[in-house]
Amino acid sequence: MNEPFLSIIVPAYNEESRILQSLQRLLEHLKSQSYAGEVLVVSDGSTDDTSRITNELAEAHPNLRLIEREHRGKGHAVKVGMLEARGAYRLLCDADLAMPVEEIPKFLPPVRSDVDVAIGSREVAGARRFNEPALRHLMGRFFNWIVRAVVLPGIKDSQCGFKCFTARAATDLFSVQRIDGFGFDVEVLFLARKSGLRVAEVPIDWYYQTESKIRPVRDTFRMLADVLSVRWNSLLGNYRRASSVDERPEGSQESDR
Repeated sequence: MNEPFLSIIVPAYNEESRILQSLQRLLEHLKSQSYAGEVLVVSDGSTDDTSRITNELAEAHPNLRLIEREHRGKGHAVKVGMLEARGAYRLLCDADLAMPVEEIPKFLPPVRSDVDVAIGSREVAGARRFNEPALRHLMGRFFNWIVRAVVLPGIKDSQCGFKCFTARAATDLFSVQRIDGFGFDVEVLFLARKSGLRVAEVPIDWYYQTESKIRPVRDTFRMLADVLSVRWNSLLGNYRRASSVDERPEGSQESDR
């Protein structure tokens, strides 16, 4: 297959109930585009039929690939996918497709060609949320307030599961990522700003999914601990600048808009 323009990275942990439909929609979207694309599913130690379903679909779609790793968390799965991807642009895409595939062009040239990192946002002007419970929304806003106060001033929505990186940005950022859990988003965006990369929030339509893997109370506290660890790691000088895109590890392939 030719070098893809877009790689879509789908972290997956026990997603057998929806992985087939989501992958079919992503593959159909890529088929309708003028560019070459690939989909990488990174199974984070799934114990259900996620891997089997993905492999069976991949038999008919050579641009679909499964990567299996032990269960370490979403952050680790995303890191593996970003560093294995070959695309000039690399899109993190949650398996629930809470953002419709029709929104993907908003993250790519020619619509968006002047940024290194484009992050889906449910909070900037033009964004729309659908069906989200009020308590879940309030907890998300509280967490983001902490994030903005501690590490990411000005970023209105750091946790949306749809983010796009240029190949160079993906390699530089994910090569030094340390957090394996849900707090990886904050860490990667902090590193992007620290490196002087251009970051933009992209308004999207977002639909709440009832089968979310996030447990609001428990995971919010874990993510808050991750936020503090980002600041601590930075103070200790634990983040090194990653290698260039041409020096990927062997085996791996700000403005609001």
